[in-house]
Amino acid sequence: MGQIEWAMWANEQALASGLILITGGIVATAGQFTQWYFGAYSIAAGVLVCLLEYPRGKRKKGSTMERCGQKYMTSVVKMFGPLTRNYYIRAFLHLVLSVPAGFLLATILGTACLAIASGIYLLAAIRGEQWTPIEQKPQERPQVGGTIKQPPSNPPPRPPAEARKKPSEEKEEDTAAGGSPGGAQTNPLPVTDEVV
Repeated sequence: MGQIEWAMWANEQALASGLILITGGIVATAGQFTQWYFGAYSIAAGVLVCLLEYPRGKRKKGSTMERCGQKYMTSVVKMFGPLTRNYYIRAFLHLVLSVPAGFLLATILGTACLAIASGIYLLAAIRGEQWTPIEQKPQERPQVGGTIKQPPSNPPPRPPAEARKKPSEEKEEDTAAGGSPGGAQTNPLPVTDEVV
């Protein structure tokens, strides 16, 4: 059985947490809760988390499906180097970002989800995982001469592939049957033309 790549799960959890934080922050700010400024903070923290977590990291084994438009955010995340690549730092950052949002009921769900994502990132870091960007492979263009195949020499309708004979096999059979290899066949029975 394969080993679980925890960073992949942490990435999905943290992205969902960021969206939940934004939603809770909008509810708290628009509803003018008594501590609405924690709602405004949650919006800012949620946007930061979403921007950081939107680009998926490359998996160690298998293929990784890119998110739509990820390549633009990947270059931004790559600029920060070890701050975004190291999962210990991400775990600490998510934990710190989640604490102030926990003081408001509208954002407490986002806080809990982000704290769970922080724990999963810590587990991924302990297991030695780190974020690596998904690099685009240059697409190889097919060579024009290499894609053209020989047209069929036999006109349709063609017999199935198993029943087809190669031209060299036909010549061998003709020669074995007593015929001349290059042209007309010889009839083994004499034919006479009697006109009455």
